[in-house]
Amino acid sequence: MAIDKSRILQHLQSEVYCRLGISTVHGIGVFAIRDIPKGVKPLVSLLTIEEFSFSKDEVKQFLPSVRKEVEAFCYYDSKEYLIPSIGLNSMNLAFYMNHSKTPNVEYLENGDLVALRDIKADEELFFDYDEAFEEVHSF
Repeated sequence: MAIDKSRILQHLQSEVYCRLGISTVHGIGVFAIRDIPKGVKPLVSLLTIEEFSFSKDEVKQFLPSVRKEVEAFCYYDSKEYLIPSIGLNSMNLAFYMNHSKTPNVEYLENGDLVALRDIKADEELFFDYDEAFEEVHSF
């Protein structure tokens, strides 16, 4: 579907569910601005975002301040970092979603997030990092 003014209006009316806020769990979190029904994808974007793989050695070559941002906001495992095609100067609310072993959102293999149950307005959204990325995370 082409992006035009009517598509943006549709997006604003029916696909915008979240905002950033101060989390009692960890720093910044993602919060519902209205009720999110079970099965809804609360962070639908009008942009197609791909992720590009960078080895740990490649990331070590970044400026220290940039490397710190990549390490804080990009998925990584023992071999690589995945950096989004929109870079780090664009907002992706999913960067700020916190971890929980009792999540209310599931991270799908295609990168989408879907509500596991009805989520009330002002409730913080969480997904299970361990389940989503198939490895144990410590904080």
